[in-house]
This record gives sequence, structure tokens and C-alpha cells, in this order.
Amino acid sequence: MQREDVTIKPAFEERYRALLGERYEEFLKRSLTFLRRSVRINTLKAPRYTILRQLEAQFTVEPVAWCPDGFFVEHAERRDIGNTTLHSLGLIYVQEAASMIPAMVLDPQPGERVLDMCASPGSKTTHIAQLMRNQGTLIANDIRGDRIKSLGLNLQRCGVSNIIVTQGQGQFIKGEFDRILVDAPCSGTGAIRKSLKTLLIWNPTMVSRLAKQQQALLARAYAMLRPGGTLVYSTCSVE
Repeated sequence: MQREDVTIKPAFEERYRALLGERYEEFLKRSLTFLRRSVRINTLKAPRYTILRQLEAQFTVEPVAWCPDGFFVEHAERRDIGNTTLHSLGLIYVQEAASMIPAMVLDPQPGERVLDMCASPGSKTTHIAQLMRNQGTLIANDIRGDRIKSLGLNLQRCGVSNIIVTQGQGQFIKGEFDRILVDAPCSGTGAIRKSLKTLLIWNPTMVSRLAKQQQALLARAYAMLRPGGTLVYSTCSVE
């Protein structure tokens, strides 16, 4: 993608130039550059070495430094990793390398009670279940029915069995948890490359509304955290 092919609202440029300063141009350049393709091996389905061997037979593979089960994958002729048998069988999950960070930081343990407050479509939820080895209780919540459907499909494909799926506003969830992930609704300005629609729908009012929503979710999550528990807050936006 080239900058001249993209329409950027004056309000957007003004806000992010003020926020990022001299880094704005680099931010814009990176926002319009596709990331390296990456996948996470799903050890709920098979041992890592077994899946990795199959992956290496089809792609050039390089480890993701911060995730033992994460790998960058390249192929000279194809990018449609989601159409492979490995993906269809749930042996891998197509997931951006940065998206693997929240679950690694959360560090959920087998036997714990864990909440993924804004779970769909399930990349981080399935990662959490994998780290828990399907042991303990994982609550996966989302507010929208259509998103719950995609979440359910991914949970089933990946063989997640320690899961309870709920639908509702995260700030009204009740319970007590060892670890909570709040991958909060956001403006998506950190993932413009995935959808240029982000630039079209962005506006300051939306940012303000989402910030208030995130504050409410975080306050509720903190209130549900057991003493000594872990709360991880993540977004795919710059603010």
C-alpha cells in the first residue's frame, strides 16, 4: 500500500502528529506495510515437534522470540495459510506475532480460574487454554452474538475443553479470578494495515467513547481479581 492511495482525515493527522511527533511518518509507513505471516502451533492437538515437522515441510519457518509455539512462516507462492489442512484441523492458529504477547504476559497456569473478558474471535483465548493445558476453568466472554459464533468455531477447531462461553457486557461480569485478560475494544489504529476502513471510521468522539468503555472494563476486572492475581490490558491501537 502507498500513502498516496490512502485518504487520511485532517483530524487524524493532526491528532497523531501531536501524539507521536517526529515518529508520525514512520508510524504511517508501518501502518501501510503488511506484517510477516505468523502462526501459533496448537499443542492441545499434538506435540510441538510433530506439528512443526509438518509445518516445515510446507513453509520456511522462523521462531517468534517471545512465544515458544509461535513461528513466522514464508512461502514463495502462497500466503493463504488459513486454507491449509494444518489450520483446518486446528493444529495451527494463524495469528500475528504481537498478538501472542498478551497470553504470554498473563502466564495462565493449569488449574487456575481465568477470564478473557473480550474474547472473540479467539486467538488469545485459545492461546490461554493452550498454556493452561485445558486444565482449570477459562471463562470467555464477548458482547456480540455474531462474534460469539466465530469464537465458538475457533474454540472447537482448536480442541479447547476447559471453557465456558458467556455473552454480555464485560463490566457486569461477576466472579473471582486468578488471572484476567482485557483485550479491550479499541479504535484499531495499531492495525490499519489489516483494514483501511479504520481510517474512514476513525473520529475523536469514537476514541473518547472507547476510552471510557475501557476504563469501565478495567475497573470491573480489577475488582474481580484475587489477591496476588494478574491483570493484563491489551489493545491493537496507539491510544
